[in-house]
Amino acid sequence: MRILLSGSTGQVGHAMLSALQGLGEIIILPRDQMDLSNPDLLRSSIREIQPNLIINPAAYTAVDKAESESELAHMINAVAPGIMAEEASKLGAALIHYSTDYVFDGSKCDANGDLIPYTEQDTPCPINVYGRTKLEGEQAVRSSGCNHLIFRTSWVYSTFGKNFLLTMLRLANERDELKVVNDQWGAPSSAEWIAKTTADIIIQLQNSKSAQDWWRHNSGLYNLTPAGVTSWCGFTEVIMHQADTFGLLKKIMPNVIGISTKEYQVQATRPMNSLLSTSLLSDRFGIQIPTWQKPVLDCLNAISKQQQSGS
Repeated sequence: MRILLSGSTGQVGHAMLSALQGLGEIIILPRDQMDLSNPDLLRSSIREIQPNLIINPAAYTAVDKAESESELAHMINAVAPGIMAEEASKLGAALIHYSTDYVFDGSKCDANGDLIPYTEQDTPCPINVYGRTKLEGEQAVRSSGCNHLIFRTSWVYSTFGKNFLLTMLRLANERDELKVVNDQWGAPSSAEWIAKTTADIIIQLQNSKSAQDWWRHNSGLYNLTPAGVTSWCGFTEVIMHQADTFGLLKKIMPNVIGISTKEYQVQATRPMNSLLSTSLLSDRFGIQIPTWQKPVLDCLNAISKQQQSGS
């Protein structure tokens, strides 16, 4: 299997490099050959490589900056996935694409006003440019007719790159207190876990008697997040306690203070409810969904080992 991987310098893409080992020929192109903001170049590169599977974790993820760079965000998050899907369809290939909880407005709740998870059947209603462009990307993939898996994730973090977990670790060694939003709710998702789960599903495809039948049954949209719920503040508290356990804090653990969304001013509005139901994913592929704390522990353990080895 020839697998074309985009975004290998991003969190999920970087994690995919390890997760895909042994599953086929992994092809990674430099930016000047696979620039997602250049449609013609993207098309020609895919046609030249002729992959069996395209995996696209690449995205414009600067949520606030997207408000003033909507055209670029649209090109990378909406147009590029559509091109990948169209070319995959022409080649008889398939596409795995990643999306986000930000396609929703975060207002879903029950009759008592309690937040409940979004399902794949809920109607999206994005409230910022990033969410709107990611939704447009989903729609482009689905309308292409190609075999595809779209995985919606939330609150992605990793041992690599720029993300909330690594930022909190850095700030913990610089400040005595951390003020973190406590009224937005979701499930933090490890890029490493996302990549491993994706690889496990690819293995199911490779082990199937008929790839055509497998795609006919499984092609579609799935939520891919751990189980449970927390706030950004609760996420931070777990990071701090586990980081202290692993010796990742150079000073006394900072005091974590919860603040409201209104107190934390940003350009783009965030959804208050980012919870995604993973029942469909679990039922369809037999995936065991961990609670969100377990991948956090694994991530911090990996960071600790990296520091100990000096890598």
